[in-house]
Amino acid sequence: MQNTYSAKDRKYLKALGARVRELRKAAGYSQEDFALEVGLDRTYMGGVERGERNVAVLNLRKIAAGLGVEVGDLFVQPAKTSK
Repeated sequence: MQNTYSAKDRKYLKALGARVRELRKAAGYSQEDFALEVGLDRTYMGGVERGERNVAVLNLRKIAAGLGVEVGDLFVQPAKTSK
């Protein structure tokens, strides 16, 4: 079943995913190796990085810990766009 998110929600999910991908690559992990490291499925991580997943808080904690950052460091404010 496909979840439907508002445009604003999708923007935030995509920003989170892009930040996770940026930090993962900077840490030198492949998506598969990182998923194994933090105990999450590779396809789940792919969905997170593409902004397709509404990530559970405990999974955010796992991701942040695997990247050596605080959970808050995963969040960036998406750029404002005109309506």
